[in-house]
Amino acid sequence: MSEPKRTPDSSRKQAPLMRGPRRGPGGHMVMMTGEKARDFKGTMKQLLDYLGAYKLGILVVLVFAIASTVFNIAGPKILGRATTTLFEGVMGMISGSGDGIDFDTIGRIVLLATGLYVGSSLFGYIQGWIMSGISVDITYRFRKEISEKINRMPFKYFDNTTQGEVLSRITNDVDTINQTLSQSLSQMVTSLVTVVGVLVMMLTISWQMTLVALTIIPLSGGVVMLIVKQSQKYFTQQQDYLGHVNGHVEEMFGGHLVMKAFNGEADSVRKFSRLNNTLYSAAWKSQFLSGLMMPIMRFVGNLGYVGISILGGTLAIQGLITVGDIQAFIQYVRSFTQPITQIANISNVLQQTAAAAERVFEFLAEEEEIPDVEHPVQPDEIQGFVEFRNVQFGYNPEEIVIKDFSADIKPGQKIALVGPTGAGKTTMVKLLMRFYDVNQGAILVDGHNIKDYRRRDLRCMFGMVLQDTWLFNGTIMENIRYGRPGATDEEVIRAAKAAHVDHFVRTQPEGYNMVINEETSNISQGQKQLMTIARVIALDPSMLILDEATSSVDTRTEVLIQQAMDNLMKDRTSFIIAHRLSTIRNADWILVMNEGDIVEQGVHEELLAKEGFYAELYNSQFDVTGEN
Repeated sequence: MSEPKRTPDSSRKQAPLMRGPRRGPGGHMVMMTGEKARDFKGTMKQLLDYLGAYKLGILVVLVFAIASTVFNIAGPKILGRATTTLFEGVMGMISGSGDGIDFDTIGRIVLLATGLYVGSSLFGYIQGWIMSGISVDITYRFRKEISEKINRMPFKYFDNTTQGEVLSRITNDVDTINQTLSQSLSQMVTSLVTVVGVLVMMLTISWQMTLVALTIIPLSGGVVMLIVKQSQKYFTQQQDYLGHVNGHVEEMFGGHLVMKAFNGEADSVRKFSRLNNTLYSAAWKSQFLSGLMMPIMRFVGNLGYVGISILGGTLAIQGLITVGDIQAFIQYVRSFTQPITQIANISNVLQQTAAAAERVFEFLAEEEEIPDVEHPVQPDEIQGFVEFRNVQFGYNPEEIVIKDFSADIKPGQKIALVGPTGAGKTTMVKLLMRFYDVNQGAILVDGHNIKDYRRRDLRCMFGMVLQDTWLFNGTIMENIRYGRPGATDEEVIRAAKAAHVDHFVRTQPEGYNMVINEETSNISQGQKQLMTIARVIALDPSMLILDEATSSVDTRTEVLIQQAMDNLMKDRTSFIIAHRLSTIRNADWILVMNEGDIVEQGVHEELLAKEGFYAELYNSQFDVTGEN
């Protein structure tokens, strides 16, 4: 081993989060190329069908968004009248031919404009409030359905899918849909209405000035496309190397003990520096290029204003346009370019949304595990008879792992499953717990096929202690009580004492109320395993499954745990998987597995006397470890 173990998520190239259009300095929208859906039309139809329950609310949002935009568009035209009235009054006073400034008319115009802007803001607030509620509710539904789906998925799906991939669907993909619904949907409507409405208002003022204003669009679009073309590759590189940097940091800190033990600090720093320098270069170039966009766009826009002002002044001198119309026109021009850019991003936003929705719908459409039987077996008491009847199983149909496994276990027996790595020992436990269903044959508990039980009832019969400990973020008391939420504090403490973990817990400042999390570094792997053993003792199950239950404890503690386990296994059917064969000498029956079959079975002394496969395993371990 020369470097820390690479986790599935940290080793994979991390894709950028799909967050819609990127904003550069000044809030300008920069078009980003997002992931595309394989079936855009089909996915959008699915999403629209999913939104069917909210069609009334969405219709109200669209109406309010249109009304808000129309009111906002009408404002400059009305304010232009006030400017014209004021200008004419001032000019009349200068020439002495008028009655002065008509403040009453100006007041009514300003009051009307204020009412329109207030109404626009109110409609905008209402539609935003309604759409936020709809998008959050849809997000809640998606995450709820994904969470429920996860519990119905077969184990083979998670064996072939990384945790990060599943997590991405419930976080990034759902967030992307949420953002589109809460922001982009109404923005699409308002942008389209704004462009059309402003264009109409500009034409009603002066078609000549409108032509001048429209010449800005291709010039601005050319500038945007040129900059985006150059900056896009740097934005992509920035996101790629951000993932590389995060993955390297996670990898190094996750395995920092191994890294330090093998003096890997210098290599780690060099690799981080190389990744960080590339990230710095890409980030600097992307931000610099996107930062150029606003000044250049402002320069192009100012050129347009110069042309409009010159033409407007000429038309005003000729009496073809009023000063107020020029002022209104300039306002319209200022509000014309932003929705154009937003519309340019609509296609990309929809592509990103469709890609995210497609991934969510694909997950929700994944094949689920076989449902429980309609009328399950519900015995009053579990005796502990277990029979494996000609069991055949393969994770893939063409690769059979368990070929023809048969065994008959009586209540209260301690059954040991031994064999080399890959013999199928843990697979048998997964089949017994019905994490997978057998391809052929049957597994029976108390004479009933395990498929006739509800999975929940079947798994409640067993208490499992696995080689890989799992403790969640909570107190020690909560972790031990996990399998039996109704257990009293006294029962939890009694289980902890039986697992020889009580003394350690009481040495902690907060005792059983100590919170365990990822940052808890003063708990050893062995102590964590003792807690999982205490969890099973507190559960008080009918049968036990022990998969290398003492692999992380020292020899002295292993003896104590073995005593506790012997008491726990008394009168309980127990399945013990052990690589250290010295721990299963006292088993009532030993099943020796190799390549998915039982090659030998019997008690320890008998199997040694046969001098067969078991004796070979035992003696080889004795030679290597010195066990006796």
